[in-house]
This record gives sequence, C-alpha cells and structure tokens, in this order.
Amino acid sequence: MSDFTHFNEQGRAKMVDVGEKPISQRVAVAAARVLVNEKTFGLIRSGGMKKGDVLTVAQIAGVMGAKRTPDLIPMCHPILMDGINLDLSLDEVRLSVEIRATVSCDGRTGVEMEALTAVSTAALTVYDMCKAVQKDMVITDIRLLSKTGGVHGDYKREE
Repeated sequence: MSDFTHFNEQGRAKMVDVGEKPISQRVAVAAARVLVNEKTFGLIRSGGMKKGDVLTVAQIAGVMGAKRTPDLIPMCHPILMDGINLDLSLDEVRLSVEIRATVSCDGRTGVEMEALTAVSTAALTVYDMCKAVQKDMVITDIRLLSKTGGVHGDYKREE
C-alpha cells in the first residue's frame, strides 16, 4: 500500500496533502475518440442534428467537465485552472469525432484528471447529442497524451 498515496495507515481513502509541494506551471493534454456511422458523421458535419451543433455543445460540456472534476472524482483537489481548451474535429477516414483537451494551471498538483474529465465529458455529450440517430456509437481511446510540471516530471505518450 505504500506505493498508493491516497490511502492512510489503516488502508482507508484520504486526500493527499499537497501543501508542502512547490507551485509550478502544469499542463496536461488528453484525448478521446467517438466512433460513429456514416449517417451520424454526415449529420454532425452538416449541423443537422435535431439537438443542435454537436461539436460546439460538446466543447462547452468539456470545459464544464474539467471545472467540475473535484465534484466527480473523490480525491481530486479543487484547482484554480488558468486555461481549458478543447479542440473537436472530424476524421472522415475513421468516421470519428476526435477530442483533445489542454488544461493548465500554476499549482501544487497536476491537471491530468481535469484534462481526462474534459475529453470524457465532451465524448459523452457527443453521444447524447447523437443517440436519437445512432445507439451503437463507441467512445474509445480516452488517454493522457502529455503532462508537464510537478515532482514526477514530464510525460509524453508514445502513440
């Protein structure tokens, strides 16, 4: 259990005390993908979904998701984020919505969970916006692409 920082001496969950950690600039980038069929892809691209502009609504939802991360993930610290940017694009070859979030802060703990929550929330919103047309969409490839800052150093995913 000593490798797990979120457990106390009795093995019960605890929030890590980051009060002694130095403040540093931290950036995390995460990505996700929603696989759709040709009809759904066409409706997203043309703006023809009855619920509205799928990509814009999902982008806003992703920002909101990042901001609400400590309300959803029990051991996450509330963080004053400096920036949250979501990019959503359509991949015609894969028939997918590609989602990428970049979250930054100057703080004592990282923003990986905020970036991952942002892309997850955006992907779920794509599903919600399109489910009347297609029920078998697949949300996939939710992953951390990179992170900088903090005592554990930088990380870059090998794709």
